[in-house]
Amino acid sequence: MWSAAVLTLYPEMFPGTLGQSLAGRALADGLWSLDAIQIRGFATDRHRSVDDTPAGGGAGMVMRADILAAAVDAAAARHPGNPVLAMTPRGRPLTQSRVHELAAGPGVTILCGRFEGMDERLFEARAVEPVSIGDYVLSGGEVAAQVVLDACIRLIPGVMGAASSGEEESFEAGLLEYPQYTRPPLWEGRAIPEVLRSGDHAKIAAWRKQRAEDDTRLRRPDLWERHGGAPVHPPSGAQAKEEDE
Repeated sequence: MWSAAVLTLYPEMFPGTLGQSLAGRALADGLWSLDAIQIRGFATDRHRSVDDTPAGGGAGMVMRADILAAAVDAAAARHPGNPVLAMTPRGRPLTQSRVHELAAGPGVTILCGRFEGMDERLFEARAVEPVSIGDYVLSGGEVAAQVVLDACIRLIPGVMGAASSGEEESFEAGLLEYPQYTRPPLWEGRAIPEVLRSGDHAKIAAWRKQRAEDDTRLRRPDLWERHGGAPVHPPSGAQAKEEDE
């Protein structure tokens, strides 16, 4: 069974959205397990404090390395073999390839940050991988942890049903997915592209491939270049003016 352990100050936030839909059914069916661990349980004072003021001054509070390390050690004993991730905007961006690696393993342990962040010495003393889900700031790592878990759980065998159902999703091939359509064939004067109604599977596949490439080049030039496409340069002021005219 794929095991998920979450170290958090708010264990009541779990399973949250993971208790619904595909992930929720898979949890009920025993395809994965969830262990929400209260970080305050490793505090050593009567107030169960887990944070302190930043060294060097500044606003907010910082999560203490000693308490976080004790929590990480306890989770490692309960879930041996799980890689440990820490949700932080200072981490490396999560990728679909990393998700595949995590989903193929025994599970994952996720440390949810709060306040101004975590004492950096934790990352020096323990094998904890800093991970970010985007270039923005959340109130805490719990929502980010649910994102990571959802991305992994859907790849566990038996969760999505047909194994091919996720093969053409965005990022699986390094590109955005092609656009999707369904009935009615005409809506508010907008028709489904004729090629998708042609029944010609070769033409449909070619159209989808072209749209995936075009949309990736226009919307995510960073992905396009990593995929091997030519660098996308924004038009100069004169070119932009000519195009607008």
